[in-house]
Amino acid sequence: MTAVKKATAKMLLNPVHAISMWLGSGLSPFASGTVGTLAAIPLYIVVAHYVDWSVSQPENFLILIAILFIPGCVCAHYTGKALGVADHGAIVWDEVVGFFVTMFAVPYASLSVFELAIWITAGFFIFRFFDIFKPWPASWVDKNVKNGFGVMFDDVIAGVFAAVVLYFGMMFFGV
Repeated sequence: MTAVKKATAKMLLNPVHAISMWLGSGLSPFASGTVGTLAAIPLYIVVAHYVDWSVSQPENFLILIAILFIPGCVCAHYTGKALGVADHGAIVWDEVVGFFVTMFAVPYASLSVFELAIWITAGFFIFRFFDIFKPWPASWVDKNVKNGFGVMFDDVIAGVFAAVVLYFGMMFFGV
């Protein structure tokens, strides 16, 4: 059995680790998943500005998630092996992808900056809730799939739960 190692800033010199630890946000000494999700917000804003993945364009969303998810599985697996545990706290690319899944429900292009800030904040908190408490089947994946795919997929499931809640919240508030 491999001993669990401490993630270090030096690891960020390797691009695979830099992605897994989302440019160092996973190195936070506390709540690295929360910090990683916060660090996903600027990326979300930039990508959402250029890619229309609204409910009317679901194929763009699926392509985007595949582009983020598939290499993320490889990166998370590689970094997990290097650190001695599949789902090391420093690996936060899964939070980035889970947050993107959550934000599928948000019609980015049709919102004012103020409205967007509200829904990004809501998406952040709802995703963190589902990522931390991991309802089934996310909890099953988290406990039983100990590789890069499992690291990534439980957060995608949490993101789906969060997207549904966010969608109904938006419907309730007439967005």
